[in-house]
This record gives sequence, structure tokens and C-alpha cells, in this order.
Amino acid sequence: MKIHEYQGKQLFARYGVPVPNGEPAFQASEVAPIADRLIAQTGNPVVVVKAQIHAGGRGKGGGVKVAKGGSAEATALAEKILGMQLVTKQTGPEGQKVRRLYIEQGLDIARELYFAMLVDRERRRVAVIASTEGGMDIEEVAHSTPEKIVKLFIDPVLGLAPYQGRQLAIALGLTAKETQRQFLKLVASLYTCFTAEDCSLLEINPLVVTRAGDVFALDAKVAFDDNAEFRHPEWNAMRDVDEEDPVELQAKRSGLSYVSLDGDIGCLVNGAGLAMATMDIILHYGGKPANFLDVGGGATQEQVKTAFQIILRSERVRGIFVNIFGGIMRCDVVAAGVIAAAKELGLKVPLVVRLEGTNVEAGRKLLDESGLTIQSASSMADGAQKIVAATRGGKAQSGA
Repeated sequence: MKIHEYQGKQLFARYGVPVPNGEPAFQASEVAPIADRLIAQTGNPVVVVKAQIHAGGRGKGGGVKVAKGGSAEATALAEKILGMQLVTKQTGPEGQKVRRLYIEQGLDIARELYFAMLVDRERRRVAVIASTEGGMDIEEVAHSTPEKIVKLFIDPVLGLAPYQGRQLAIALGLTAKETQRQFLKLVASLYTCFTAEDCSLLEINPLVVTRAGDVFALDAKVAFDDNAEFRHPEWNAMRDVDEEDPVELQAKRSGLSYVSLDGDIGCLVNGAGLAMATMDIILHYGGKPANFLDVGGGATQEQVKTAFQIILRSERVRGIFVNIFGGIMRCDVVAAGVIAAAKELGLKVPLVVRLEGTNVEAGRKLLDESGLTIQSASSMADGAQKIVAATRGGKAQSGA
């Protein structure tokens, strides 16, 4: 789950991470009073108007503007940004509509750094990534000048060691005593925040050092680990459904795991591992999966029907492959759900079904007697080849 920059900074502030003063705005009429308050608080006539969407690269897309002429200029900029379709590398060509703004005090910036924490699942550690090249795309820095990226890994038992913070400070060229002290405190506070809030990603780009030597988080990109949602009922109030895929939201509410992809073969599978393998084998035979969809081990007939509805919400879908290995999940329940969905939705695209496991014969019998045009598959490979051929108007091609 992602949150907006201003929400991330509110979170940071609770853990003692220094952030510039700022307030969110949802209408252009709210901007002038906020700007006036910031100017009065700081004595600095410069304020920054920032678009709030769940994507990076907002500045390059025209979503971050500096107002040096007080509240009137800030309001004028807000009117241009609010409601715009902001396009960045992370939104794709369709962009994202700006519905929220963050109005923030201007800072006298001397240096811009990059700082991030994320879960390294291979090492089973929290990884810290930092660079002197703040304000840039970290992917480009990694490609062009990898030597400018510093990485370290935090032992979950020992936690962040003081020497690791000092290593980061030295690598980033933070040698001034007071600046280094502030940086070390900031890093320790961010690690506490990361672990206590069950984050999967915490990114600050840029982390800035002012001309006075003070360190501030000028950005806040935070994502939470959905697996910890049961521990955080407060997350629900932070969710912005306008920024989320409506189909993925429907799936979540129905107890299904769904991720939309850009292919044209819908996949309905039970078990995350089998779902991944199903997508791989479709690609192997020349097709492109339209989604990841795991109905889980105990899906009901109603959930199977909902899964079909979700898959068919994509206009790109030209065929559906149902691949079920029934252990806890019964094949006859899946078959009944498939039949109900196909009849109710008036299914017009090719459908290939592979069933194995508990009550498989009963499931196959239901499908055979349904009167529907359903291709039965004897194996996962057979099913993948059949659905690829059906959607491509010919034979499937092996990717080997």
C-alpha cells in the first residue's frame, strides 16, 4: 500500500525526522491561507506547490512548482496543477489525475542526496541505499555511475549499528560535525519508523542539506507491506482509492489476489506459485498473460464467478486459462463457478480449463455436461498451448 508524500512526512515527523513545514490542499482556494501561514512561520516568501500522486518523477512532469511571489503566485500555480493529468515515467503514458496538493516552505538548499530503505528478501535484511546524486532517477545513477551508490544491510537482531550510520555519512561527504550529528539521528529515526510501521519501501529523493548545514527530508515515498495490514487499522484512513487500480480493489474486497498486466490471456489459478508458473508457461508458448489472479486454496463458487468478472473487465482479454490443482480447493466447486460465470456473463472468448486434484472427475463431468464450449486440458503445458493457439488463431509457438 502506497501513501502520499504529505502523509509520509506526517509519519516521519512522528518519529523525529526533520521535514519542512507544509500542509495539504484539496482545492485551489485553500492554497493562499496555507502559503500565508508558511511565510509567517518561516519568514521565507518562497513556497513550493507539489502535486500529490502515487508516482515519482513529478517535478519532471510539471507537477512541482516554486512560487517566489507569495500566496497569489502559489494559488495561480495550484490552479494549473490541480486537476491536470500528470504523466511521469511511473504513471505510464495515460498519466494520473492530480486531486491533492502539498504546499511546503522553500529551503535554501546546498546539497541534494538520495536515501532509501527497503526489504532485501534474498538477504532477509533491511537494505539501505544512499547516493550523493540526489534529485536524479536512481536507476540512471545505478546504470551510469554505480560507484556513486552506497549500500549496507541491517541485521534484524542487532538493528542499525552506529558505525553503519557513520559509514553512510562519510560516504555522502557529510563531514561537518553538526550536519553529521543530524544525519545520524535522522537515519536512526527512519529505521525505527521503517520497522515499527511495517514498511516495504521508504525513499527520500532528495534528502537535502541546507546552506546552514541542516538536514531535511524534502521528499517522502512510503509503501507499507500489505501482509501487516492486520496490525495497522489506521492504514485504512490513509488509503487513497483514486490512486489505486479499481479492478485490484474489487479483487481485494472479494478476497482474491489480483495484479493487472498488459497481455491478453486471462489467468484464473489457485496458489501464488502455480499462478506464477502459469504466466511463465503462457509466455513460453508465445502468449502474454493479462493478469496474475490467485483465487486461493478455499475459494467459493461465488469467488470464482467474481474472478471471471474481474478478468473480463479488461478489454484486452481475448481468452481465459483456468488452471486449478485442487488440494483444499475442490475441482467441482471451481467447475460450478466457471459454468455460472460463463452463463451469466455470456462468455464470448475462448476458455481452456485444466483441473487436477480433489473431486476432479466430478468437476470434469460438470464441465462436459454444461453445454458450453470449453476446451479441456490434460496438463498445464497442454492448456497453455491451447489457449495461446485459440487467441492467436493458430498454433502456439514454444519460447524455448
